[in-house]
Amino acid sequence: MKWVYIAAGIALFVKILIMSNPAPDFSLSIVESVVRDSGVPNAVSGIIFRNRLYDTIFEVVVFTIAIMGAHFLLANEQPSAKVYRFTDQPSIVLARLGATIAALVGIELAIRGHLSPGGGFAAGVAGGTAIGLVAITSSPEKMQSIYKRWHAATWEKVSVLIFVLLAAITLSGFELPHGELGALVSGGVIPLLNILVAVKVALGSWAVILVFIRYRGLL
Repeated sequence: MKWVYIAAGIALFVKILIMSNPAPDFSLSIVESVVRDSGVPNAVSGIIFRNRLYDTIFEVVVFTIAIMGAHFLLANEQPSAKVYRFTDQPSIVLARLGATIAALVGIELAIRGHLSPGGGFAAGVAGGTAIGLVAITSSPEKMQSIYKRWHAATWEKVSVLIFVLLAAITLSGFELPHGELGALVSGGVIPLLNILVAVKVALGSWAVILVFIRYRGLL
């Protein structure tokens, strides 16, 4: 049977070498079509939150399941006896300066992600990076108390529910007005979806960071 597979592989290789596969001639640029239909200059955001919105919904759901899985897999383990963190002042200053920059970049990417390169996922990663930098310079107890005080777990779940609801309404055919192309308030529901994904990813990253610090430490 393996000779059949080898012969099929050789035939496919020869086909690729001999037969040409010309690109189709589109009268309208795909990027221009996406920008026109979505109402946002960032065609990537238009594709993620409009053309392939089904995929994006399940990406958010998979990320949520991954966070739940981290809690489940580590629930029966003993917490780390001692958590090491940066204690020297220069490292603390640099880490928190980096956290401030990452947080500002995350806010910018979330708000203007439909106008320029960026978006909700990138903004969430930037927010998670900011939280991680603060975590390596703070006590786990302090990070946990802040997480509970601001009800971060509740906001994370609320952001997922609102995202799924808005996505379902959009997929049903109801869209907000696109507004003026290039304006901050434009693109219909896409800016809202960007912000919701950013909140979800950042708060989800915070939850995972707390879990791993508690059971694995920082190293």
